[in-house]
Amino acid sequence: MPNTVQEQVEEALGHGFDGMVVYVDQGGKPPEFYAAGYKNREEQIPADPKALFKIGSVNKLYVAVSIAKLANAQRLSLDKTLADYFPELEDRIAYADKITLRFMVQHRSGIPNFTDHPGFWNEPQASGKDVLEYALDLPASFKPDEGYEYSNTNYLLLSRLIEKVVGYSHHQYIKEKILIPLGLKNTFSSLSEINMDNLMSGYYVGYDEDLKTNDYGSTIATAEDVGIFLRALNDGSLFDEGEQEIYSSIYVYEHGGLIPGYQCLAEYHKDIDTVVVQFINTTNFDGYEWNLSEIVINRIVKILRSRES
Repeated sequence: MPNTVQEQVEEALGHGFDGMVVYVDQGGKPPEFYAAGYKNREEQIPADPKALFKIGSVNKLYVAVSIAKLANAQRLSLDKTLADYFPELEDRIAYADKITLRFMVQHRSGIPNFTDHPGFWNEPQASGKDVLEYALDLPASFKPDEGYEYSNTNYLLLSRLIEKVVGYSHHQYIKEKILIPLGLKNTFSSLSEINMDNLMSGYYVGYDEDLKTNDYGSTIATAEDVGIFLRALNDGSLFDEGEQEIYSSIYVYEHGGLIPGYQCLAEYHKDIDTVVVQFINTTNFDGYEWNLSEIVINRIVKILRSRES
């Protein structure tokens, strides 16, 4: 195994990745930035550790924090049901009157995952179709709280609930309650907010085109911004009194993200008090590239552990 994180990042490119960025934050030490490969393959632009990246489902951590904050402020109840908040969906989502917000946060609702519908990926998102339609009028995957199935539909609905409760965009709520307090100026809610030259290109195995202009509604951030957020999430400094207890009862403290062209892993390792954020801009959906990315980050963590010892 390589002796340094940089050597491991460079070695990983041999598995077919186009570009890679890694951010390391060990408690009490300055942050470390690593990169290898290409930010843009066609133009041969080297990977930039400060580049923007589509973080996909890592955004679920931000949404779950928002739900915990609103629950602590008694602006919503984790024990109320989907039908309580969205009565118009009672006849379109099975067991809507039994699915609590808690079950949705924990992926124990049984609501089908809209991104499993081929139409979500095949139809341009600019067509105006509400992606929620891909999850409506379908049988439940299981009865509420009788199983677990990761479903993006849960968090689509939770994001819309935040907007219903606060009266404005959930992105703005996240900005007010998370980004601004943490000083995160390189986290954005849409492609329209950024200079596209700052965004790392994204590639899908077997396709030549750059996917960075494809808009699947992902949050966009630098590895450093994600790392600072993850540190604050895990050390509790992100929370006001009472909020962390609620959060700990409903969701996790690290996450991954995968959309075409972009895969991200954001982890905290308590034994060495270290945050590791890994961005890779080459994906496929058969699991091979994802499994490789998990192997690589595990090797990076081993290197960091050995360095500490």
